[in-house]
Amino acid sequence: MSGLYELSATRLDGSVQPMADYAGKVLLIVNVASRCGFTPQYAGLETLWQSYGERGLVVLGFPCNQFGAQEPGDAAEIGQFCSLTYAVSFPMFAKIDVNGDNAHPVYQLLKADAPGVLGTEGIKWNFTKFLVDRSGKVTGRYASTTKPDELAADIERLL
Repeated sequence: MSGLYELSATRLDGSVQPMADYAGKVLLIVNVASRCGFTPQYAGLETLWQSYGERGLVVLGFPCNQFGAQEPGDAAEIGQFCSLTYAVSFPMFAKIDVNGDNAHPVYQLLKADAPGVLGTEGIKWNFTKFLVDRSGKVTGRYASTTKPDELAADIERLL
């Protein structure tokens, strides 16, 4: 079993979500923000979730305020923004850190398993994406500039 499935994370509603519940699924894990130039990617992420969810894809959104303070809201504000602005229905989690000493364990694992350019582990900006196969192995790390629809072929291969 993958180390990812041994972890858990808090959802926007405060409930604890064991990552083991996603075993056997393809995961697209994204650090998100409501006031970022890349925020419109929420629409593309929702499209991927709607298009591939029945085949086993789960998109997981992790709000983060570490980049330009672009996710300043609390859980209720984040949830309302995502719902009303982009009709987000994929699982959203409580705000976390993705870098530094307080980085969430999910992101510690993702960064270690899929380093970025020149082996750097740090997340560079909002909407960095990690694709995880059905066994919990990270198969790809994608920059903020990579649009969600550009991941369709890689997702298809894993489904």
